[in-house]
Amino acid sequence: MSGLQPVVFASWSGRYSDNPRAIAEELHRRGAPVEQYWLLDPEQAGDVPDHVRRLAPEGEETEALLASAPFVVSNDVLAHAFAKSPETHYLQTWHGTPLKKIAHDVERPVFKEAANYETWLPRDVARWDTLLSPNRFSTEIMRGAFRFEGEVIETGYPRNDLLSSPERDAIRARVREELGIGEGVRAVLYAPTWRDADPFSLHVDLDAFEREVGGEWVMLLRAHWQVAATANVEARPGVHNVSAYQDIRDLYLAADALVTDYSSAMFDFAITGKPMLFFVYDLAQYRDETRGFYFDFEREAPGPLLAESAGVIAGLRDLDRVAERHGEAYAAFRERFCHLEDGRASARAADALLARTPAG
Repeated sequence: MSGLQPVVFASWSGRYSDNPRAIAEELHRRGAPVEQYWLLDPEQAGDVPDHVRRLAPEGEETEALLASAPFVVSNDVLAHAFAKSPETHYLQTWHGTPLKKIAHDVERPVFKEAANYETWLPRDVARWDTLLSPNRFSTEIMRGAFRFEGEVIETGYPRNDLLSSPERDAIRARVREELGIGEGVRAVLYAPTWRDADPFSLHVDLDAFEREVGGEWVMLLRAHWQVAATANVEARPGVHNVSAYQDIRDLYLAADALVTDYSSAMFDFAITGKPMLFFVYDLAQYRDETRGFYFDFEREAPGPLLAESAGVIAGLRDLDRVAERHGEAYAAFRERFCHLEDGRASARAADALLARTPAG
């Protein structure tokens, strides 16, 4: 190797994304004495900088480097069976403030690979040295859900720095131009979570959307990455399927409002201060059977909970008044969950990682 300290990064099935990406970019910006290796799937990775060294998501070389590199940074459980070196520092960033229950707190997991996950999870948690937490609320929940007794650092989420960066207006303009969103047209990002064992299912009435608010609004449809391959939506002038778009942060900036359900996107989008609507057509089932929640979502949601597609469309039509009615709840939500999102989370995470740099 080059004399630089190798860092192995992993993000969701071989993507170049999320908290690991933001930390990697901060390290590169600083000129830190590290060499970046990424587990990348050519079909999933998207655009990747030239300085990144690519590794296959699986294979002997990957397992060997995971076992021996001074640093590993991942945003999810690694299913690999490597035995981590005592000299390796593994930073687990995770990938969202939890509304819905996670890890050991899910009583009846039904998602794909659930049986294997029950093996992978404790094996990987035992390798973690540091767990990154986005806020005070998440720290104790994550400790319990992962049964993790090691170091937890509260930094905010590195991926969210972009949402308050000086470049945010330029990114918004660029993305809207790329997507063909005209001046004076508002964009709503529809980004629902996945439903564990179920494929993507669109419950928004697109005909009604185009008929009632078309021309004033366009929809950016972003299926969760777990089910994005099944999000086959008919092409329409007022609906853009952006499920394959590499960086959801760009879409947060391009949008004027978010429609979601139980997705952790709500905690990230709240940083923008823009309105949110919650299309929760299966609230009772999701809360009581699919996952369960960590707080009283019905009482604390920073926007209206809507059971019907018609309610979502009506909310968009009257968005300013909807936002005003929920302004107090929105402010409380931001105070509770976004208190560390000051644009410096990547720097704090990079500082923590580099503080463990081996001597020599």
